[in-house]
Amino acid sequence: MLRPSDAHSADPLLNTPDDDADDRGRPSYRSSSRRTSPLPSNQPTTTTTIYPRSPSSFISASTTDPLPDHHRPTTLSRHNTATSSTTMMRSRSPTQAAATAARLEARKKYTYAAFFLVVSLVSFTVQTMLASHIQHDLGWNKAYCMLYLTHGSWVFLWPLQLLILRSQRQEQPWRRFWEGHVRTLRGIALVVETRDTKAVAGGREQRQGGLLEYGHSPWPYLAKATGVITTALTVAGLSWYLAVSMTTPSDLTAIYNCSAFFAYAFSVPLLKERVRADKMLAVAVAIVGVLVVAYGDGAGEESESESSSSSAAPGDAVDPGTRFAGNLIIGVGSVLYGLYEVLYKRFACPPDGMDATKGVIFANTFGSLMGGFTLCVLWIPLPVLHVFGWETFEVPTGETAWLLFVSVVMNMLFSGSFLVLISLTSPVLSSVASLLTIFMVAIVDWFLTGTPLSGAAMFGGLLIVAAFVMLSWSTWREMNEEERRKQVDLSGDEDD
Repeated sequence: MLRPSDAHSADPLLNTPDDDADDRGRPSYRSSSRRTSPLPSNQPTTTTTIYPRSPSSFISASTTDPLPDHHRPTTLSRHNTATSSTTMMRSRSPTQAAATAARLEARKKYTYAAFFLVVSLVSFTVQTMLASHIQHDLGWNKAYCMLYLTHGSWVFLWPLQLLILRSQRQEQPWRRFWEGHVRTLRGIALVVETRDTKAVAGGREQRQGGLLEYGHSPWPYLAKATGVITTALTVAGLSWYLAVSMTTPSDLTAIYNCSAFFAYAFSVPLLKERVRADKMLAVAVAIVGVLVVAYGDGAGEESESESSSSSAAPGDAVDPGTRFAGNLIIGVGSVLYGLYEVLYKRFACPPDGMDATKGVIFANTFGSLMGGFTLCVLWIPLPVLHVFGWETFEVPTGETAWLLFVSVVMNMLFSGSFLVLISLTSPVLSSVASLLTIFMVAIVDWFLTGTPLSGAAMFGGLLIVAAFVMLSWSTWREMNEEERRKQVDLSGDEDD
């Protein structure tokens, strides 16, 4: 069998001096210590190479004249150029691949966020209109019972999600699909608990003990997080229902929707979010828009007269002391709602770096946990309210039951979409996005009742839309800055 020649391909090398072999880092086959030919020793010992321009011609190794300069330098320069280009491509490709993957992941994340934003706005608008019709027109004014039913309906988020995922993988056996789904949820929950995206990487990371130890169950952590976050949300919702009969609708709307400011305030210490002037300006513009909608065109006085005629007993009016107490209650609710959004982001959402699809899956799963906690625990006030006569329990029937069912389904869609929106973006952006429903409800009411929007409602709504656009642009800029920072970090690690 012939040995390969001192070449990088099947072609023999050009006739070069021995120092060329040394430059290549290999011993020369023409040195005195080795035979120059694999033929038996009784054969003539000659070394031949193929001429690069004419494969049929041969040049003897005994020839003393070197090869023409226009052949050898060309061959070596091509080889060196290719090697240099390959080295540069290899050195740049990891960084470029990481940057491309980051851009694609960010694009997928915000595509999902845009879709769920539209779903949340439409579903909340429908739910608000139906709830108002059920309470005021049909007379089924059971505030806490409606809260219990709407929040309890979140328990169906995970089964519906499981059904959708199963429909996409019908070729898999059910046992394999179920085990994979549970393993995925457990892995995401472990990442949520440890705030480390490498917690489920396997291998050495999982064998280091502690929280990353194989077999650790994240469900006790999720149980505590579910209890705390659901309690904050429920108390915030109850404050709205308590204050609705104590203050004016304008005060109720203006104060409760200031939760966007408190979400930003809590995001700084809990989420380590930087204080940015553009975000603060966007939140301020959104709150001003809410105030214009609530109090513009004398809406405050009209709302006060409507509140005294509809909420209070005949002949009674909402006195300043009761109105002040109601405003304090709804203020506490606004703070708690902003805190709920930040707590959910901090303790129940995967950190940055997790795949967007997994973030969607876990958001709906945690929403189901919140719905289960509501059904199992928060039914206790229902008999108490019934016994004391504060809210008599009545089973809805007929049209009321049907519209209540649709309202509950719409709230489930809104809540699941809102949880996904917070998980994929931020509590501040999600909170300001929810303010868009004020403008949308006013527009829908205009089409349904024929009452045109007032100048204040139109101007305030446009301010809210402008604030949302500003905040979206700020979030996008922040995302790009983070992407460039990661790319620089990757380049630095690669150089090291």
